[in-house]
Formats: sequence, C-alpha cells, structure tokens
Amino acid sequence: MSFIEVLTKTNISQIADSIYHTSEQDVKQILAKNHFSISDFPVLISPDAAPFLEKMATIARSITLLRFGKAMRLYAPLYVSNECVNACVYCGFNIRNTLKRRTLTKAEALTEAARLHAEGFRHILLVSGEHRDKVPLAYFESLAAELSQKFAAISIEVYPMDTKEYQRLAQCGVSGIAIYQETYNRTLYKTFHKGPKADFIYRLTAPERAAEAGFRELGLGALLGLNDFRIDMTCTALHAVYLMKKFWKAHIAISFPRLRKAAGAYTPPAPVSERELAQIIFALRMVLPDVDLVLSTRERSVFRNGMAGAGITRMSAGSKTNPGGYALKENSLEQFEVADTRPSAEVASMLQKKNIEPVWKDFDRSFLSGSS
Repeated sequence: MSFIEVLTKTNISQIADSIYHTSEQDVKQILAKNHFSISDFPVLISPDAAPFLEKMATIARSITLLRFGKAMRLYAPLYVSNECVNACVYCGFNIRNTLKRRTLTKAEALTEAARLHAEGFRHILLVSGEHRDKVPLAYFESLAAELSQKFAAISIEVYPMDTKEYQRLAQCGVSGIAIYQETYNRTLYKTFHKGPKADFIYRLTAPERAAEAGFRELGLGALLGLNDFRIDMTCTALHAVYLMKKFWKAHIAISFPRLRKAAGAYTPPAPVSERELAQIIFALRMVLPDVDLVLSTRERSVFRNGMAGAGITRMSAGSKTNPGGYALKENSLEQFEVADTRPSAEVASMLQKKNIEPVWKDFDRSFLSGSS
C-alpha cells in the first residue's frame, strides 16, 4: 500500500473535529502522560493547547536531550539552478517571474561547494528549480560523484524522479532526499501549481521511490501558509509514521518551510505565526521522538536560537538561496528571502554558548560497509 491510499482513506473531517472540538481538559490529560502517540497530535496542535506552550516546550526539550543529546547537526543548501518550468504561485522560481536566471556549471557548483567545505560543512543539500533540460539527471550524477569525495552526506531537493533515476543518484553518493508536498489538500494543491509539479500523486510518492532506491534519509514537509497548518501538519506526521513503518531502515526528517518574502510578492492565504510554529515543533517532538526536526534560515535568528535544544535537531547555517551566492557572489534570483543571515561560524558559536555541540559531520559511508 502506498501513502496515497492511506491519505485517501484518512478521514480529514474526523481529524479536524479532534483539533477544533477538543477541550482544555483533553490537553491536560495528554500532557500528564509519560509517553505520547500519533493519536495525541491533533490535540497537541489544537488552539486549546496553545496556552500550554511552555509545558510542551519543557517536555519537548527533555525528549530532545534524551534522544539526540546536546548536539545540533548543521548543513548547507547549495542552489545550482533557479530555472524552473512550473508556475507555482508562491515560489520565487515561478517561470512567470522575469528576473535573472542562472544555472551553475559543474565547475561553478564545485567552487561553491569548496567554499562550504572550507567553512566546515560535511552535509550538503543540492537544490534546484524543476527544469530537467537545464539540470538533467546526468548533471546531478556527475556533480554528486565529485562531491562525494569530500562530503560525508549529500541530499537533494530537486524535481521528483523515478525509482531507477534515484538508484543512479544513490550509486553516485546521494543518500538523502528532501521533497515537500506543499499541501496535502489535493483540491487546493491544484490551485497553487501549474506545470509538471501539478501531479499531486507523483510528488506524494517520491519519498517511497527514493527509499526503494536505497536512500537512507527521507525529508518531508508542508509549506506553512497555504492551508490550515493543523491539518497539513497532521497529514505530514501520518506520512512520517507510514514511512517509518514501511522503510524502517531509513531515517525520517521533517522540515518547516514557512512562507517568506519572495519574488512575485505572494501573500499566503493562511499565515502561520512564530508561536504557532513553535507549537508544531513541540507537538511533533512529543509524538515522533526519533524524527529529525529541521529549521532553516527562513526563520529569524532569535527564533532559531530559542528552538535549538527544544525540539530542533538540525539547522542550516549561512545559507544563500540563489545559485552562486557563496563563492561566486552572484546576484541571481533567490527562492526566498533569508531571515537568519548570520555566518555559519556565528551560528556554531551560538550553539556552543547554549552548551549544544555543532555537528558538521555525523555520518560516514564506511558505516554502511562496516569498513574502518
């Protein structure tokens, strides 16, 4: 059974009822428990749970310390292209935005990667717009093969692919995927997307194809601001549980891409506040204690500082969201505006002051082979 079948059978009205027809007593009963389950999530994400944010933060912090220790994994996104064939209304890469486009040559991408490597990064995320002609599979194969000689972990956030294509990337050193469903509401999804990305099912099942191809890390997320975040995040949590059960060897990560300022001046129909984002993070940590929770530089530095150690276990740092933004100093089109502009060293220093160890590398391919 694929997750699309699970989602189709999921009673969204029942989930909404659990979220919006709960009570303060229901919240108190759950918070009094020693262990939490996915069935608790709708109540923990409900408006009635909002007044208990400090209690949830305390619980989330203790779980994070128990499961992950005093450590924060750091990674950097490497944008290789902002060219895209889709017209997604919320995205800066929208093909209708007539701004500077740029696709890095492999040599340029390697120059950008070298800058990140010099800063200490050993986990890199390759990001591009969805344009198979400009950045074909062979481009990522060739680039990943060279990057794998220096970086311990390479992930991709690009267009969805077939299983055989993911297998080819795995053979070149790619070990993770980040692909966000944007919204799990199929009807709304159609209104936001034009182009190949409008294929809801193909995108939804991409993590499964990546897992079948041997990827060891599967990254999920809903774009916060498009739909009722409580419904979308409940579906995200269910998606994570499904993948954890079916692909038990893979590690699951959940990100929180909250709509930020981007080219096109799109106004999100369902904006999410920082306080609501914090509630999402705490609730997910409580019901999914072993899932990596990822916070990017979309968020303000003060917010990221507060979330470090309180649920979040991975952060990007010093990010540039335009191709050539690191070493080449290109002024090309950004996907979104970065809110936390601190250099990676400053983020690492902040973590150390909080008694959290910044981890630049926590995986080596020799672990898989058993070699020394």
